[in-house]
Amino acid sequence: MTGSKFLVGYGRQQFLLDCGLFQGLKELRLRNWAPPPLDVNRLNGIILTHAHIDHSGYLPRLVARGFHGPVYATAASCDLLKILLLDAAHLQEEEARYANKEGYSKHSPALPLYTIEDAERALHLLRPTKIGEEVQLGAGIWVGFSPVGHILGAAAVKVRCDMGGRTKHLVDSGDLGRYGRPILKDPEPVKKADWLMVESTYGDRHHPEHPEAELAKIINEVADRAGSLIIPSFAVGRTQELIYTIKKLEDENKIPALPVHLDSPMAINATEIYSNHPEEHSLDIQVLRKGARDPLRSRHFFIHRTQEESKSLNAINGPFILLSSSGMATGGRILHHLRQRLPDPKSTILFVGYQAEGTRGQHLQQGAQEVKMLGQMIPVRAKIRTIDGFSAHADQSEILRWLQGFEQPPQKTFVIHGEAQAANALAQAIRDRLQWNVEIPAFGAKCELS
Repeated sequence: MTGSKFLVGYGRQQFLLDCGLFQGLKELRLRNWAPPPLDVNRLNGIILTHAHIDHSGYLPRLVARGFHGPVYATAASCDLLKILLLDAAHLQEEEARYANKEGYSKHSPALPLYTIEDAERALHLLRPTKIGEEVQLGAGIWVGFSPVGHILGAAAVKVRCDMGGRTKHLVDSGDLGRYGRPILKDPEPVKKADWLMVESTYGDRHHPEHPEAELAKIINEVADRAGSLIIPSFAVGRTQELIYTIKKLEDENKIPALPVHLDSPMAINATEIYSNHPEEHSLDIQVLRKGARDPLRSRHFFIHRTQEESKSLNAINGPFILLSSSGMATGGRILHHLRQRLPDPKSTILFVGYQAEGTRGQHLQQGAQEVKMLGQMIPVRAKIRTIDGFSAHADQSEILRWLQGFEQPPQKTFVIHGEAQAANALAQAIRDRLQWNVEIPAFGAKCELS
């Protein structure tokens, strides 16, 4: 479900589909530190489906190992990567610095996986690619992108190649988005694929239809007991939809207008990127640019860019709402807020996105009585709540809806990027509903497409 990377060989050429960082379980995270299982010098290029770190965050590490080829992504993804990769590198450096200061690392000194300098070098390799256009990767092979929602810039990758005088298509869905959600447009169908790779994050689930009502109920409970609502939220996509929804609930008088604090420089900067890519969403661009009745600002809205502004939140009392990243509580400023608020019975911690196996978010969802954070064991007395309906990932029915857009069944469909239960459930649903040839590849597996 994490660390997405697929090596594609075509003749003597090699390309990587996605270049993600492993997150969650320690055994997975250790893979980030191991030598890459490919020859960096033979790699002709990298193609990214979108900017999320589990699909892009290994890129600076690969650059540090010597990769210097082109990296293709949509224009919006390239803009987001300028924020996300630098932030990821900053977090790596900060966590290493903090571990050395507090002395809780097993390594002396603790080192970052990669540096800001590595991330900056990686950004120079980006090649923004317009939706609907094809780019020639090499002799006999081209790539294009098709929007799939999920986050700004997210797209399915369409690789077209010449095989013995016949045109063949390899498609990677990337992370599929939702239908009928605010802000982002619906996923666009892809018509042709000889071989298809489809994600399965929520391949075993169905999202509730009205998450707004559940969010309103939780906010009202927090207001009644003058508590704090702490939301670990992905900085791009999820945060914007949550603020949009909170503002909508305020305008409809379904919740009181509580102070809303956004403690994420990355999320703050993302609004400007939305303004620069109106082709990807349904927001009123003029309103966004002027800031008047901004749909991405609630009534009492406060932003916190600096560390000092972030630390000042420790002194405030409820009722209030705080959004901070990361969404799985794997790093970032949210760790400091959780360290302070988890022991408080008046606090509510709300998860609104997928929590990968082994993450702090998953441990809290599963009822952990204490969690390790910043070298300390923190007792959990806060209320832990989850709303699945705000997920940016398509559920099983939405994935099947997207698959039905193909004009004919692919020769083979590979179910990828999901935990075993979700992948198995989706694979069986595809067999039952569509009668397609489906395989779930194992880590490190190799398949010849012919």
